[in-house]
Amino acid sequence: MDTMLYTFPELIALLIVICGIVLQTWFGIGFGLVAAPLLFLINPSYVPGPILILGTSLSVLVVSRLMLMNNQGEFSWRRIAPAIFARLPGAWLGALLLVSIPAWSLSLLFGVTLLLAVLLTWKVFKVQTTKTSLIIAGFFSGLIGTATSVGGPPMALVYQEQNRITIRNELAAFFLIGTPFSILALYLQGNIDTEIAMLSLKMLPGVIIGFWLANKFDGNISPKSAKPVLLLVSAVSALLVIGKGLSGWLGT
Repeated sequence: MDTMLYTFPELIALLIVICGIVLQTWFGIGFGLVAAPLLFLINPSYVPGPILILGTSLSVLVVSRLMLMNNQGEFSWRRIAPAIFARLPGAWLGALLLVSIPAWSLSLLFGVTLLLAVLLTWKVFKVQTTKTSLIIAGFFSGLIGTATSVGGPPMALVYQEQNRITIRNELAAFFLIGTPFSILALYLQGNIDTEIAMLSLKMLPGVIIGFWLANKFDGNISPKSAKPVLLLVSAVSALLVIGKGLSGWLGT
């Protein structure tokens, strides 16, 4: 890679993308959480368009690898289908909310709701992976993912009792089918343009490098590590989104 093609901020952005991709390849979520707030500080145009485009690119790699290896025992289209279908109206509503209400109010609503769900799940009850829970999680993932580029936590709560490989494979399929509708919704609302496309293209090598690194060291990750990681990622995501909402509210 010719580093002269990248400015110093873009190289930092590329490193952030690599780290986020490694995390998402291992656990099924994490890219949006790691990359979105940091890339926003470098250039607000990275969020949400390029984050969603790069996340979709990773999903293509994960699902393609899954199909080639034929690991059907660790993946079920039938199970993830309700969440995929429910994401579509959620994505459309998220795009509408993005242009119709203050972003800070949406951030506060989502952040508080998610944090409460994480705390209850951690201490009070377990969320099972059922058709109903997948539909609810898929809808809110589409809504919040389109508006903020962080759509993984609702699905993470539903999948917390599954093994890490199932989580990774089925969430990759969920994002592969569902995220393009979020991208389309953003495009139709005028939030995807040439600048967004070029930013995404320059960060694409980070997806490939991160995917390669994650698979190289995948054997060192404990199969039991998924649930605490998913809950921790969801909790940190909620706090960051709440902080973003408060910052926007105080700035109005």
